[in-house]
Amino acid sequence: MATRQGIAGGGGTDGVKAIVVRTLKAAGSATRQLDGGLGTALMALGVLVLLLVTAVTSLVGVGLLMAPLALRALHGLAGRERVRLARWGPEVIAPEPPPTALRLALVDPTTRRQARWLVQHATSGLLLGLIGFWLPLLAVRDTAFPLYWRLGPGDPTATSLGVGTAHSWPDALAVSLLGVGWIAIILGLAPGMARLQGRPGRRFLQAGPDTDLSLRVAELTATRAAALDAHATELRRIERALHDGTQNRLVSVSVLLGAARRQVARDPSLADDILERAQSAAEQALAELRSVSRSILPPVLDDRGLAGALSGLAAYCAVPCRIDVDAPERCAASVEATAYFVAAEALTNVAKHSAAAQAGITVRTRGGRLRLTVTDDGRGGADEDGGSGLTGIRRRVAAYDGTLRLSSPPGGPTVLEVDLPCGS
Repeated sequence: MATRQGIAGGGGTDGVKAIVVRTLKAAGSATRQLDGGLGTALMALGVLVLLLVTAVTSLVGVGLLMAPLALRALHGLAGRERVRLARWGPEVIAPEPPPTALRLALVDPTTRRQARWLVQHATSGLLLGLIGFWLPLLAVRDTAFPLYWRLGPGDPTATSLGVGTAHSWPDALAVSLLGVGWIAIILGLAPGMARLQGRPGRRFLQAGPDTDLSLRVAELTATRAAALDAHATELRRIERALHDGTQNRLVSVSVLLGAARRQVARDPSLADDILERAQSAAEQALAELRSVSRSILPPVLDDRGLAGALSGLAAYCAVPCRIDVDAPERCAASVEATAYFVAAEALTNVAKHSAAAQAGITVRTRGGRLRLTVTDDGRGGADEDGGSGLTGIRRRVAAYDGTLRLSSPPGGPTVLEVDLPCGS
């Protein structure tokens, strides 16, 4: 199932526009990832030098005094890289902390895996980060060359590659074509470079297969607690909806029917008005009962799938909302329901709090994972402690062993990303 729908239903132009916007966003995100990786790669190079100096000086005994500091630097940098990678993808679960004893720490599998990551990140990761940093500068320099080439000294070097000179406008325009080439390289290669830069961290900084299972047990225990909490919260919500709404309506129907029966014996002409009121109360109770049942598992998910259900949400949203769903593989019904309710709550927050002019929902299913992204161009500043329902969303996502990331700086934009296992 693959559906792409614009604000007005989508078309050829809207499809091309969506592809362009998605490509630009992917390249921008990848460039930021590479720049962030450049920062940790420079630190990795420093830590690698420290470890080498420590190893060499250990031959004369001095390095043994430096070893604890070097190991703390290694473990600290590895933790920093896990946090960075979690901002751009699935969370990297840390293994158990290595032992504090120096001899045990040196032979610990976690330390060895972190050392292998350090070498790769300080070399290939640093190179990729430098490329990701320089490519945008080269693109801006060459693309804008016709705007300033006449202002420079005579026979200026034309290209960012340091070759050629510009003597005429055709020469300057030719340089700008090189800038367009740099832009094309960024759009085409930056996402792959970002994935390549982050691959060693996701491979070596993740809890290894030989790690004690107590970490996973603790994680699953927390997930189970979140699931039970979310389940209890949902039951309380349904109970309140039935008690405060449907039950009161049905009590009103019962009272009105009793009054109508008594009125028939006295004055049948007046019983019609009471029966009409009873019918109205019964219809309201039925509507509220339907609303409660839809909040448990929306029938639209079975009828139209996740793409159709999200399109329905977008159609009723007070803020114009773009839908982009690419889900060739179906997920478990409960997982799709979770994605649906997360999107519904997020759009409610957008309409109530963001003052946004436009929102967007993107869904991708790849490799047994469902990734849902809800964005808006509002004022930002979303806070889980502000009563906006984000805590409930996080609990609902955690119940399925998923992850939630929220980016909402003051001034916007707000980006809510949810990653869920598709289930079976």
